[in-house]
Amino acid sequence: MNNKHNDHQTDDNNELQQIEDTAAAQIQKENESLKTELDAVKDKYLRVLAELDNMRKQQERRISDRVKYEKKIILMRIIEVLDDLDRAIKYEDVSDKDTLAQSLKHMHSQMLDLLQRSGVNSFTSHGQSFDPKLHEAIEMVEDSTEPEGQIVQETQKGYVMGDELLRPARVHVSSGKTSATETE
Repeated sequence: MNNKHNDHQTDDNNELQQIEDTAAAQIQKENESLKTELDAVKDKYLRVLAELDNMRKQQERRISDRVKYEKKIILMRIIEVLDDLDRAIKYEDVSDKDTLAQSLKHMHSQMLDLLQRSGVNSFTSHGQSFDPKLHEAIEMVEDSTEPEGQIVQETQKGYVMGDELLRPARVHVSSGKTSATETE
């Protein structure tokens, strides 16, 4: 009976070995399949990453080209005004004072138009309350007719582009005090 028992045990061991071998082969096959799938996902990820990088670079080139184009347009407009200045200087000896003044006003108008087409506008400060975000105070003026903090004179215009300040206005601001000569 021992032989039968040993044979039965050997058959069981063989059967277990076959099951283990089959399971190991299946696990190995699944492992290889997962590795292949992982490699495919890695490849796809790297391709998407490279595509995004290429898109970013392309967008940067487009922006750079657009900036160059806009800059070129503005510079060409400035050159036109410069041409007018050259003509005015060339004929200053033969032009009368009124013609020269008219030429200067025309060039001033051209420059304002250029700025406006570029989105740049000046703002008025005289008579406004002082705002340190928009104004640069260059002098406090003792003035009895204006309240404290009121702008009484604008020395240099301020400019904005949209909501962004390009240059603050240089202004004289009332101290609200009466000058010593007026009180005596």
